[in-house]
Amino acid sequence: MGTKKDVLIKQILLDLIYNIAGSILYAAGIYTFAGNGGFAPGGVSGLALIMNHLWALPVGTVTLLLNIPLIAISYRTVGKRLLIKSGVTMVISTIFLDVVFPLFPAYSGNRMMAALFSGVFLGAGMALFYIRGSSSGGIDFLALTIKKKKPHITIGIITMLIDLAVILLGVPVFGDIDSVLYGVLATFVATVVIDKILYGIGAGTLAVIVTGKGKETAKRIAEAVDRGVTSLNAVGAYTGQERDVLLCACSKAEAYMIRAAVREADKEAFIMFTETSEVFGEGFKDAGE
Repeated sequence: MGTKKDVLIKQILLDLIYNIAGSILYAAGIYTFAGNGGFAPGGVSGLALIMNHLWALPVGTVTLLLNIPLIAISYRTVGKRLLIKSGVTMVISTIFLDVVFPLFPAYSGNRMMAALFSGVFLGAGMALFYIRGSSSGGIDFLALTIKKKKPHITIGIITMLIDLAVILLGVPVFGDIDSVLYGVLATFVATVVIDKILYGIGAGTLAVIVTGKGKETAKRIAEAVDRGVTSLNAVGAYTGQERDVLLCACSKAEAYMIRAAVREADKEAFIMFTETSEVFGEGFKDAGE
Protein backbone atom coordinates (compact mmCIF):
# COMPACT_ATOMS: atom_id res chain seq x y z
CA MET A 1 0.00 0.00 0.00
CA GLY A 2 1.53 3.35 -1.03
CA THR A 3 2.22 6.26 1.26
CA LYS A 4 0.25 9.49 1.12
CA LYS A 5 3.11 11.02 -0.85
CA ASP A 6 2.95 8.20 -3.44
CA VAL A 7 -0.81 8.61 -3.75
CA LEU A 8 -0.42 12.37 -4.17
CA ILE A 9 2.22 11.94 -6.87
CA LYS A 10 -0.01 9.45 -8.69
CA GLN A 11 -2.95 11.86 -8.57
CA ILE A 12 -0.81 14.73 -9.87
CA LEU A 13 0.47 12.57 -12.75
CA LEU A 14 -3.08 11.48 -13.60
CA ASP A 15 -4.24 15.09 -13.53
CA LEU A 16 -1.40 16.02 -15.87
CA ILE A 17 -2.15 13.17 -18.30
CA TYR A 18 -5.85 14.04 -18.40
CA ASN A 19 -5.06 17.74 -18.75
CA ILE A 20 -2.75 17.15 -21.69
CA ALA A 21 -5.13 14.74 -23.44
CA GLY A 22 -8.12 16.99 -22.75
CA SER A 23 -6.24 20.09 -23.89
CA ILE A 24 -5.28 18.43 -27.18
CA LEU A 25 -8.92 17.58 -27.86
CA TYR A 26 -10.13 20.97 -26.64
CA ALA A 27 -7.61 22.84 -28.81
CA ALA A 28 -8.55 20.71 -31.82
CA GLY A 29 -12.21 21.62 -31.34
CA ILE A 30 -11.46 25.34 -31.08
CA TYR A 31 -8.44 25.95 -33.32
CA THR A 32 -8.60 23.17 -35.92
CA PHE A 33 -12.34 23.07 -36.60
CA ALA A 34 -14.06 26.19 -35.25
CA GLY A 35 -11.21 28.57 -36.10
CA ASN A 36 -11.90 28.69 -39.84
CA GLY A 37 -15.52 27.58 -39.63
CA GLY A 38 -17.07 31.03 -39.47
CA PHE A 39 -18.97 30.36 -36.24
CA ALA A 40 -18.41 30.57 -32.51
CA PRO A 41 -19.46 27.85 -30.08
CA GLY A 42 -20.81 29.04 -26.76
CA GLY A 43 -18.75 30.00 -23.75
CA VAL A 44 -15.64 32.02 -23.14
CA SER A 45 -13.72 30.17 -25.86
CA GLY A 46 -16.42 31.19 -28.35
CA LEU A 47 -16.06 34.81 -27.27
CA ALA A 48 -12.29 34.49 -27.68
CA LEU A 49 -12.82 33.13 -31.21
CA ILE A 50 -14.94 36.19 -32.06
CA MET A 51 -12.20 38.51 -30.78
CA ASN A 52 -9.65 36.52 -32.78
CA HIS A 53 -11.75 36.99 -35.91
CA LEU A 54 -12.05 40.76 -35.32
CA TRP A 55 -8.56 41.63 -34.11
CA ALA A 56 -6.41 38.50 -34.71
CA LEU A 57 -5.83 38.07 -30.96
CA PRO A 58 -4.54 34.65 -29.80
CA VAL A 59 -7.51 32.51 -28.76
CA GLY A 60 -5.85 30.74 -25.86
CA THR A 61 -4.41 33.88 -24.25
CA VAL A 62 -7.68 35.78 -24.63
CA THR A 63 -9.60 32.85 -23.11
CA LEU A 64 -7.21 32.83 -20.16
CA LEU A 65 -7.48 36.60 -19.66
CA LEU A 66 -11.28 36.54 -19.88
CA ASN A 67 -11.33 33.86 -17.20
CA ILE A 68 -9.40 35.99 -14.68
CA PRO A 69 -12.33 38.27 -13.71
CA LEU A 70 -14.65 35.25 -13.66
CA ILE A 71 -12.30 33.50 -11.24
CA ALA A 72 -12.27 36.57 -9.01
CA ILE A 73 -16.07 36.78 -9.03
CA SER A 74 -16.64 33.07 -8.35
CA TYR A 75 -13.82 32.40 -5.86
CA ARG A 76 -16.10 31.97 -2.84
CA THR A 77 -18.67 29.98 -4.79
CA VAL A 78 -16.63 27.27 -6.50
CA GLY A 79 -13.90 26.86 -3.90
CA LYS A 80 -10.12 26.95 -3.87
CA ARG A 81 -9.53 23.37 -5.02
CA LEU A 82 -11.58 23.64 -8.23
CA LEU A 83 -10.06 27.02 -9.06
CA ILE A 84 -6.50 25.77 -8.67
CA LYS A 85 -7.09 22.65 -10.77
CA SER A 86 -8.97 24.64 -13.39
CA GLY A 87 -6.20 27.25 -13.45
CA VAL A 88 -3.66 24.55 -14.34
CA THR A 89 -6.02 23.20 -17.00
CA MET A 90 -6.47 26.65 -18.53
CA VAL A 91 -2.72 27.28 -18.72
CA ILE A 92 -2.06 23.93 -20.42
CA SER A 93 -4.95 24.52 -22.83
CA THR A 94 -3.56 27.97 -23.67
CA ILE A 95 -0.17 26.47 -24.56
CA PHE A 96 -1.79 24.00 -26.96
CA LEU A 97 -4.10 26.64 -28.46
CA ASP A 98 -1.51 29.35 -29.03
CA VAL A 99 1.79 27.48 -29.37
CA VAL A 100 1.29 23.88 -30.49
CA PHE A 101 -1.76 23.84 -32.79
CA PRO A 102 -0.78 26.90 -34.89
CA LEU A 103 2.09 24.72 -36.13
CA PHE A 104 -0.46 22.54 -37.92
CA PRO A 105 -3.02 23.47 -40.62
CA ALA A 106 -6.60 24.17 -39.55
CA TYR A 107 -9.60 22.54 -41.22
CA SER A 108 -11.05 24.71 -43.99
CA GLY A 109 -13.66 22.43 -45.51
CA ASN A 110 -17.42 22.12 -45.08
CA ARG A 111 -18.84 24.28 -42.25
CA MET A 112 -21.29 21.60 -41.17
CA MET A 113 -18.47 19.10 -40.72
CA ALA A 114 -16.44 21.74 -38.90
CA ALA A 115 -19.31 22.33 -36.46
CA LEU A 116 -19.87 18.62 -35.86
CA PHE A 117 -16.22 17.81 -35.22
CA SER A 118 -15.70 20.98 -33.21
CA GLY A 119 -18.48 19.80 -30.88
CA VAL A 120 -17.11 16.26 -30.67
CA PHE A 121 -13.56 17.35 -29.81
CA LEU A 122 -14.67 20.12 -27.44
CA GLY A 123 -17.03 17.77 -25.60
CA ALA A 124 -14.43 15.02 -25.31
CA GLY A 125 -11.80 17.42 -24.02
CA MET A 126 -14.10 19.02 -21.44
CA ALA A 127 -15.29 15.61 -20.27
CA LEU A 128 -11.68 14.61 -19.52
CA PHE A 129 -11.30 17.81 -17.47
CA TYR A 130 -14.49 17.09 -15.54
CA ILE A 131 -13.44 13.50 -14.80
CA ARG A 132 -10.45 14.84 -12.85
CA GLY A 133 -12.47 17.47 -10.99
CA SER A 134 -11.27 20.34 -13.18
CA SER A 135 -12.81 22.49 -15.90
CA SER A 136 -11.98 24.88 -18.71
CA GLY A 137 -13.32 27.70 -16.55
CA GLY A 138 -15.48 30.47 -17.90
CA ILE A 139 -19.16 29.69 -18.09
CA ASP A 140 -18.93 26.97 -15.42
CA PHE A 141 -17.74 29.50 -12.85
CA LEU A 142 -20.19 32.19 -13.88
CA ALA A 143 -23.15 29.79 -13.90
CA LEU A 144 -22.40 28.57 -10.38
CA THR A 145 -22.12 32.16 -9.12
CA ILE A 146 -25.41 33.23 -10.71
CA LYS A 147 -27.06 30.07 -9.39
CA LYS A 148 -26.04 31.00 -5.84
CA LYS A 149 -27.62 34.44 -6.16
CA LYS A 150 -30.66 33.21 -8.14
CA PRO A 151 -31.30 29.69 -6.77
CA HIS A 152 -34.65 29.35 -8.58
CA ILE A 153 -32.83 29.31 -11.96
CA THR A 154 -31.19 26.04 -12.98
CA ILE A 155 -27.54 25.87 -14.01
CA GLY A 156 -28.61 24.39 -17.34
CA ILE A 157 -30.78 27.41 -18.13
CA ILE A 158 -28.04 29.84 -17.08
CA THR A 159 -25.43 28.11 -19.22
CA MET A 160 -27.79 27.91 -22.19
CA LEU A 161 -28.62 31.64 -22.05
CA ILE A 162 -24.96 32.67 -21.80
CA ASP A 163 -23.96 30.33 -24.62
CA LEU A 164 -26.80 31.64 -26.79
CA ALA A 165 -25.74 35.25 -26.18
CA VAL A 166 -22.19 34.45 -27.32
CA ILE A 167 -23.40 32.49 -30.34
CA LEU A 168 -25.70 35.35 -31.42
CA LEU A 169 -22.71 37.69 -31.49
CA GLY A 170 -21.57 35.64 -34.45
CA VAL A 171 -24.22 37.18 -36.73
CA PRO A 172 -22.65 40.66 -37.04
CA VAL A 173 -19.12 39.30 -36.70
CA PHE A 174 -19.25 36.47 -39.24
CA GLY A 175 -21.89 38.12 -41.38
CA ASP A 176 -24.57 35.43 -41.76
CA ILE A 177 -27.32 33.68 -39.81
CA ASP A 178 -25.70 30.31 -40.50
CA SER A 179 -23.02 31.20 -37.96
CA VAL A 180 -25.70 30.94 -35.27
CA LEU A 181 -26.93 27.58 -36.54
CA TYR A 182 -23.44 26.10 -36.68
CA GLY A 183 -22.59 27.55 -33.28
CA VAL A 184 -25.71 25.99 -31.77
CA LEU A 185 -24.90 22.68 -33.47
CA ALA A 186 -21.33 22.63 -32.13
CA THR A 187 -22.50 23.48 -28.60
CA PHE A 188 -25.24 20.84 -28.71
CA VAL A 189 -22.88 18.13 -29.95
CA ALA A 190 -20.34 19.06 -27.24
CA THR A 191 -23.03 18.73 -24.56
CA VAL A 192 -24.13 15.32 -25.85
CA VAL A 193 -20.54 14.06 -26.01
CA ILE A 194 -19.86 15.23 -22.45
CA ASP A 195 -22.96 13.43 -21.17
CA LYS A 196 -22.13 10.24 -23.06
CA ILE A 197 -18.55 10.13 -21.81
CA LEU A 198 -19.40 10.99 -18.20
CA TYR A 199 -22.61 8.97 -17.89
CA GLY A 200 -23.30 6.98 -21.04
CA ILE A 201 -20.46 4.47 -20.81
CA GLY A 202 -22.00 2.81 -17.80
CA ALA A 203 -25.58 3.61 -18.69
CA GLY A 204 -28.24 0.97 -18.47
CA THR A 205 -31.96 0.46 -18.07
CA LEU A 206 -34.00 -0.24 -14.98
CA ALA A 207 -37.15 -2.30 -15.52
CA VAL A 208 -39.88 -1.73 -12.93
CA ILE A 209 -42.64 -4.36 -13.17
CA VAL A 210 -45.85 -4.43 -11.14
CA THR A 211 -47.41 -7.86 -11.30
CA GLY A 212 -49.61 -10.31 -9.47
CA LYS A 213 -47.38 -13.18 -10.57
CA GLY A 214 -44.05 -12.19 -9.12
CA LYS A 215 -42.35 -15.59 -8.94
CA GLU A 216 -43.40 -16.70 -12.41
CA THR A 217 -42.40 -13.37 -13.96
CA ALA A 218 -39.00 -13.28 -12.21
CA LYS A 219 -38.30 -16.84 -13.33
CA ARG A 220 -39.22 -16.02 -16.92
CA ILE A 221 -36.95 -12.94 -16.92
CA ALA A 222 -34.04 -14.99 -15.58
CA GLU A 223 -34.54 -17.54 -18.33
CA ALA A 224 -34.75 -14.89 -21.03
CA VAL A 225 -31.80 -12.62 -20.14
CA ASP A 226 -30.03 -14.26 -17.20
CA ARG A 227 -30.50 -11.20 -14.98
CA GLY A 228 -31.32 -11.18 -11.29
CA VAL A 229 -34.60 -9.68 -10.12
CA THR A 230 -35.40 -7.98 -6.82
CA SER A 231 -38.95 -8.42 -5.56
CA LEU A 232 -40.79 -5.97 -3.31
CA ASN A 233 -44.22 -6.41 -1.74
CA ALA A 234 -46.70 -3.64 -2.49
CA VAL A 235 -50.39 -2.84 -2.13
CA GLY A 236 -52.37 -0.90 -4.71
CA ALA A 237 -53.66 2.31 -3.12
CA TYR A 238 -56.82 2.29 -5.24
CA THR A 239 -57.63 -1.43 -5.44
CA GLY A 240 -56.17 -2.51 -2.11
CA GLN A 241 -54.80 -5.62 -3.81
CA GLU A 242 -51.38 -7.02 -3.06
CA ARG A 243 -48.85 -6.91 -5.88
CA ASP A 244 -45.19 -7.71 -6.45
CA VAL A 245 -42.90 -4.95 -7.67
CA LEU A 246 -39.94 -6.39 -9.57
CA LEU A 247 -36.76 -4.43 -10.19
CA CYS A 248 -34.34 -5.61 -12.85
CA ALA A 249 -31.23 -3.74 -14.04
CA CYS A 250 -30.36 -4.58 -17.62
CA SER A 251 -28.66 -3.26 -20.71
CA LYS A 252 -30.66 -1.33 -23.29
CA ALA A 253 -30.39 -4.25 -25.69
CA GLU A 254 -32.03 -6.56 -23.13
CA ALA A 255 -35.01 -4.30 -22.42
CA TYR A 256 -37.07 -5.67 -25.31
CA MET A 257 -36.44 -9.28 -24.25
CA ILE A 258 -37.50 -8.48 -20.69
CA ARG A 259 -40.71 -6.88 -21.92
CA ALA A 260 -41.51 -9.96 -24.00
CA ALA A 261 -40.72 -12.27 -21.06
CA VAL A 262 -43.00 -10.28 -18.73
CA ARG A 263 -45.85 -10.39 -21.24
CA GLU A 264 -45.51 -14.15 -21.51
CA ALA A 265 -45.72 -14.57 -17.74
CA ASP A 266 -48.39 -11.97 -16.99
CA LYS A 267 -50.30 -10.12 -19.71
CA GLU A 268 -51.77 -7.79 -17.07
CA ALA A 269 -48.41 -6.67 -15.72
CA PHE A 270 -47.53 -2.99 -15.58
CA ILE A 271 -44.04 -2.34 -17.01
CA MET A 272 -41.86 0.76 -16.81
CA PHE A 273 -38.38 1.26 -18.25
CA THR A 274 -36.18 4.09 -17.04
CA GLU A 275 -32.65 4.99 -18.11
CA THR A 276 -29.95 4.95 -15.45
CA SER A 277 -26.71 6.95 -15.59
CA GLU A 278 -24.52 4.10 -14.34
CA VAL A 279 -25.01 0.58 -13.05
CA PHE A 280 -22.51 -1.00 -10.66
CA GLY A 281 -22.42 -4.59 -9.49
CA GLU A 282 -22.33 -8.11 -10.83
CA GLY A 283 -22.80 -8.19 -14.58
CA PHE A 284 -22.12 -4.45 -14.90
CA LYS A 285 -19.29 -2.15 -13.83
CA ASP A 286 -17.16 -2.95 -10.81
CA ALA A 287 -18.20 -0.69 -7.90
CA GLY A 288 -14.54 0.00 -7.25
CA GLU A 289 -13.94 1.60 -10.65
